[in-house]
Amino acid sequence: MNSIDLAFTTATEQARLIRCKEISPLDLIEVYLERIQRLNLSLGSYVVVAADLAIADAKTKTELLVHTPAEELPAFFGVPISVKDLNPVIDLPCAYGVKILKNRIATEDDGVVTKLKQAGFVILGKTATSEMGMLPYTEARGFAPARNPWSLEHTPGGSSGGAAAAVAAGLCAIAQASDGGGSVRGPAFCCGLVGIKPSRGRISYAPVGERLNGLATNGSIGRTVADAAALLDVMAGYVSGDPYWLPNPERSFFEATQTSPKRLRIAYCTAILPVGEADENCRQAILSTATLLEKLGHFVEAKDFVDVSELIEPFTTVFQAVLNEVGIPELFLGKMSRWFAWRARFCSSGKYLRAVARLQAIARQIVEFFDTVDVLIVPTYMHPAIRVGEWAKDRPEKTLKNIVNWIAPCPPFNASGQPAIALPTGFTTEGLPVGVQLVGRPAEEATLIALAAQIEAAQPWSHHRPAFAVQE
Repeated sequence: MNSIDLAFTTATEQARLIRCKEISPLDLIEVYLERIQRLNLSLGSYVVVAADLAIADAKTKTELLVHTPAEELPAFFGVPISVKDLNPVIDLPCAYGVKILKNRIATEDDGVVTKLKQAGFVILGKTATSEMGMLPYTEARGFAPARNPWSLEHTPGGSSGGAAAAVAAGLCAIAQASDGGGSVRGPAFCCGLVGIKPSRGRISYAPVGERLNGLATNGSIGRTVADAAALLDVMAGYVSGDPYWLPNPERSFFEATQTSPKRLRIAYCTAILPVGEADENCRQAILSTATLLEKLGHFVEAKDFVDVSELIEPFTTVFQAVLNEVGIPELFLGKMSRWFAWRARFCSSGKYLRAVARLQAIARQIVEFFDTVDVLIVPTYMHPAIRVGEWAKDRPEKTLKNIVNWIAPCPPFNASGQPAIALPTGFTTEGLPVGVQLVGRPAEEATLIALAAQIEAAQPWSHHRPAFAVQE
């Protein structure tokens, strides 16, 4: 297997190859570090490359491999992974996409990072995020913009843009990410990948507390449903004292990819109010997926989704409060973050609590939609990736409107806490990825994952590789 094929091998297969001693952890790390050195300058996917730490860890694991029976190895022993720069990794910088924090070294691991290490992963580095994870494109001031491997002129999305760009370009096998308003699903959509946003309470925020009243969660990005599901297995689980929690599933999420789903009641829609119809690329992706699922034996019907017009203002009120809470002077923030921070500064506690209550009321309406539906298929975003810097000169008010009109199908399910999966289905005539979003009932990730795997088996896509990423 040549280095390019190895770089694009799935994480679950890499784990198997290591177990069988066909490759070593050091082999893999060397492949990825060489690719990062060669391609990341153009891509901007990593803001920190932990070369020395990764090599040391891979050498230790390679030595352990000689003497350790395969059955005693953790699930992803020796497999490289990236971590988003919103999650601290001990002894590495953690800037949260903020220029003045570039040299701030983390003194402990985030909870999900601890779980990644326990699963045997080797951390390659930290991937780029928008400033404080606030925007659906990854162009934080003071950092190189992250770019889409399918077209370097376009964004890989945000705020997990660096994570998606790295996976799509073969600069890591799989990526940890997070989603407070579409930040896993949007980048997966933009880069032709699978992105899972799990249910609220599926993944703990220990040892810190979450700051968005349950809107945000960690999630996974991979080239296949099985990879993304297996990473969810690693990160999932209750930690004592969590404000939200779910019972452990009856079987692993990876196992759900190996089982055909029962006949499901599936609704689809190509429009989101108040935005309207998705662009033709995204609309056709929905319709073709609905046709496929009907052929696969599911009951499929067109059904208008809840009007989420009243979600925008309270969602923005809660989301922007993070910038006020963290206490970074507005002078050191980019234009949009400064504007959000200014708005948050003049938001009273009463207004904030009313926004939370309004979000909860709208969330009830969203969840009630699923009383007669198992799965909803909607656009992930309303149109394919925008160009890097496309909205940079716009006033903040106009940029916010542009953002809402692009990402409208994602935030409703952060508000409701439901599981959702971004799934690639094809490409535009420009060669940009398009796909769909599958949304399930609360806590029913397994149903979504089984359905996504069924779609993937019927129309595989993980063999596609960006031309940029296959240069020798």
